[in-house]
Amino acid sequence: MFALCLGCLGFFCYFLYDYNSVRKIAGWMGTLFMTGSVLLAAATLILFWKNRKALFLVPADGIWIAGGAFFLCLLVYTLFFALPFETTYVKESRYREAYTEGIYALCRHPGVLWFGGFYLCAAALWKSAEGTVFAAAVTALNILYVLFQDWYSFPRTFSNYEEYKRSTPFLIPSRGSILRCRNTWRGAGKK
Repeated sequence: MFALCLGCLGFFCYFLYDYNSVRKIAGWMGTLFMTGSVLLAAATLILFWKNRKALFLVPADGIWIAGGAFFLCLLVYTLFFALPFETTYVKESRYREAYTEGIYALCRHPGVLWFGGFYLCAAALWKSAEGTVFAAAVTALNILYVLFQDWYSFPRTFSNYEEYKRSTPFLIPSRGSILRCRNTWRGAGKK
């Protein structure tokens, strides 16, 4: 229950961070994204610790570990390396443009796919009702969070977001978006 409360508090921080990114209520609220991430990571680590005796019990756990590591790497790449770092995380600009190439040509919120994949694998490793509820809850909260971003914060912070919405699927990639992702990936066609 404690882990679930921490995870929910983490997402509350995310929502406040995005709300503040539009309304500019207080400068200290700019730290809420990192705070939410620390809370979510702590909740996840608590569940791994609580369920440590259930890990490595069956051969299939190796598949879940590999899958979890794969999705976690994709998530970190998508959030921190696929985007131009300075214009995304350093420069404050109310009317900056959304990045629409590479992984962000696949769908508008590809991190949700990797986040859900990671927590599916984690829940399979935890083998507990608490872990399954936590994984389902944080995945649902993440979907609500990106719905909020798509509806409220991103249209107000990215000057090209409405155009991006028309050209790129919300969450589920299409054949065309997969091709655009492949064709615009960093280094694609540079030989």
